[in-house]
Amino acid sequence: MLYWLIQPLSNTFIGFNVFRYLTFRTGLAIATAFFVSLVAGPWLITRLRSLQVRQVIREEGPEHHHVKAGTPTMGGLLIVGSFTISTLLWADLENHYIWTVLLVTLGFAAIGLTDDWLKVRRRQNLGLTTRQKFLLQILVGVVGALMARAAAEPAGHAGALAVPFLKDVLLPLGFFFIPFVVLVLIGSSNAVNLTDGLDGLAVGAVAVAAATYTVFVYVAGHARIAEYLRIVSVSGAGEVAIFTGAMAGAAMGFLWFNCHPAQVFMGDVGSLALGGGIGIVAVVAKQELLLVIVGGLFVLEALSVLIQVASFKLRGKRVFRMAPLHHHFELLGWAETQVVMRFWIIAVVFALAGLSTLKLR
Repeated sequence: MLYWLIQPLSNTFIGFNVFRYLTFRTGLAIATAFFVSLVAGPWLITRLRSLQVRQVIREEGPEHHHVKAGTPTMGGLLIVGSFTISTLLWADLENHYIWTVLLVTLGFAAIGLTDDWLKVRRRQNLGLTTRQKFLLQILVGVVGALMARAAAEPAGHAGALAVPFLKDVLLPLGFFFIPFVVLVLIGSSNAVNLTDGLDGLAVGAVAVAAATYTVFVYVAGHARIAEYLRIVSVSGAGEVAIFTGAMAGAAMGFLWFNCHPAQVFMGDVGSLALGGGIGIVAVVAKQELLLVIVGGLFVLEALSVLIQVASFKLRGKRVFRMAPLHHHFELLGWAETQVVMRFWIIAVVFALAGLSTLKLR
């Protein structure tokens, strides 16, 4: 909105020309989302406490986590609200990619909000059933795939898959583009959701991933840089850097209240939204496969659950002391803060590995 209001002024006052620069507006988006989170955080936490919106701890979780029972949850509303406000303020709202990533993310947030609200109302860790949650995620994923493809038309990369490490290789997926995008979004959203088990763990890792994809969408949207790096040039995708920057800023602002000992938890409304948001940005940037590297920490967390379940069903034995992976290391004797800090380091390493692929063609 502010972009629309300020842009005409650049014709009269030369100083306003700076608002035309994407990098400048991305910086403003990061700062705005961070500031909104810090300012609105105390009010939201107080409000959640007054409404008795409290976390219900799983009985099968680590025993020392039961002291966290009663901590306000659904704090993801702070993250979603902050990056939404920031994006609407600083992005070019005529850009179709902005509406694609924003609406898909809000769709996943709505699923998470419903799940959280049911848990709070029932006073137990049972919200939407697994089937209900997956059906809703598939619905949002299909809509997201259609929006992403429509926004990319008539470019040659619409409905195609870019292959990392190979120059100018695009695999046309045809009809399979939709189920592929659905798989990316569901996988990304649920992987972040599984990672959200320790104070600050998931939101810190998301901030790293969002910052990394800010670089990806910027270079994809910059024709000269994309040509130099031999990656797919996606006209208009650079504007999505406003969204990813705002997401990173909102995540850092939320971390102020979510670091150990957490004053508030993000809940599914936060984790599903953040995971879905990163996933749809990867689709827009044509860097879907690199999400496995950039989000390597989330992949490890999700794989630990799959391995644990498969091993127990097939052999009757567990591979890890507890899944997801962060609980395994807690039960090995690591302090919660140690697990979080070391997993953040892993997230940064994966992000740097993802960025390094820009020159590996």
